[in-house]
Amino acid sequence: MKPKEHINEKGPFDIIGDIHGCYDELISLLKKLDYVEKNNLYIHKEGRKLIFLGDLSDRGPKNLKTINLIMNLVEKNLALYVHGNHCNKFYRYLLGRNVQISNGLENTIEEYENLSKTEKDIFRNKYINFYESQSDYWILDKGNLIVVHAGIKESLIGRYDKRVEKFCLYGDITGEKDEKGYPIRKDWAKNYTGKAMIVYGHTPVLEAKWINNTIDIDLGCVFGGKLACLRYPEKEIITVNSNQPKNEEKLKIMEEK
Repeated sequence: MKPKEHINEKGPFDIIGDIHGCYDELISLLKKLDYVEKNNLYIHKEGRKLIFLGDLSDRGPKNLKTINLIMNLVEKNLALYVHGNHCNKFYRYLLGRNVQISNGLENTIEEYENLSKTEKDIFRNKYINFYESQSDYWILDKGNLIVVHAGIKESLIGRYDKRVEKFCLYGDITGEKDEKGYPIRKDWAKNYTGKAMIVYGHTPVLEAKWINNTIDIDLGCVFGGKLACLRYPEKEIITVNSNQPKNEEKLKIMEEK
């Protein structure tokens, strides 16, 4: 876990929010961004690099296909990836830990269990190695850009410990839940004063908006919203519409944020 491993990489980057197994929408977005398929990989003729903000799987229809594509892109140095809380839970499941199978993890496990024993062994080993080789956040462009799943406070940047891991995966959670059972989170972005641009996801919103040099690009694709990309350094948002059924309850919550 080396948060500064890619610090000198300047991009240009195409940063993509939470996919949650929405593979078809991901391919549509990559094509819209002018990536071309070659040998089961997606490559940009101008050398742009993809960044994925975690939560590759769960809830959506093509979870393992999404994971496999992104593992291969990262392996070929065509993409970067940061841990998401759903990715972390699946990682712990594959390690044999006792995890609660809920919130879409059951979809991913069903796909995994449908593999042959040999396929399962290959996938399990590859995913564990992939997850362990990545980070909770990356510092890029000499400290001008930070990519992370749920966010990071300025005081935590440059650290790697359990507190940082929890914040990066879940945000500034209070430990309490609202009347609908959703975790209550403090809005860390409202108090952010750092110079580094922070791009994150995790909490789905209807539209991406800048708050103190931070931007949430999880537009709730798996709930019927959109799959979004932030182009860096251009600060341009590119989206594709979701093919998934609209979850009216989730979309209403997203609208209120």
